[in-house]
Amino acid sequence: MGDLCGLGFVIAVSGKPGSGKTTVARGLARELGLRYVSMGQIFREIALKRGVSIEELSVAAEEDPSVDYLIDSTAVKEAREGCVVVDGHIAAWILKDLAHVKILTYAPLPVRAERIARRDGKPVEEALREIRVREESEARRYRKYYDIDVDSLEAFDAIINTSLLSEEETVRVAVEVARALAQAKFKKKPERR
Repeated sequence: MGDLCGLGFVIAVSGKPGSGKTTVARGLARELGLRYVSMGQIFREIALKRGVSIEELSVAAEEDPSVDYLIDSTAVKEAREGCVVVDGHIAAWILKDLAHVKILTYAPLPVRAERIARRDGKPVEEALREIRVREESEARRYRKYYDIDVDSLEAFDAIINTSLLSEEETVRVAVEVARALAQAKFKKKPERR
């Protein structure tokens, strides 16, 4: 497949905290020459500006939909510009009509907790507690605001278990999946005679 950016290609990468979605999304953007946008980074910036933790902002967002609406409208705006990989817990659902490829990253909870603990320099038990608080809050919010079931797999074109491969191997698989799906989705349909 040639130049994906020339096609205005959009990839959505979703997954739970610590599942590898950021690693996959950044790798896809780098390897395919696309821009990279992180819905999670936008959320972290809002938390920082408000002087609260990510968990505190998650809980507060259950009563204040403006937080999610701001993040999600930003993701839609970026997708409409094209040539982008957007990562976020619900990116595939938010961008369902805009993303050409929707990938879910998966890893078992203990693996995700270990990754977050290592990344943030905290005990695994603390990372595990934070994951549970965030996931419970997000599941409630996304159901309430968007009627999204975060455990449903219907939105996805591909699911990658990131615990089975190295980061490099995972990105390589994601790139091959994206290229194959791009080829299938942009393949010229035969003309009727």
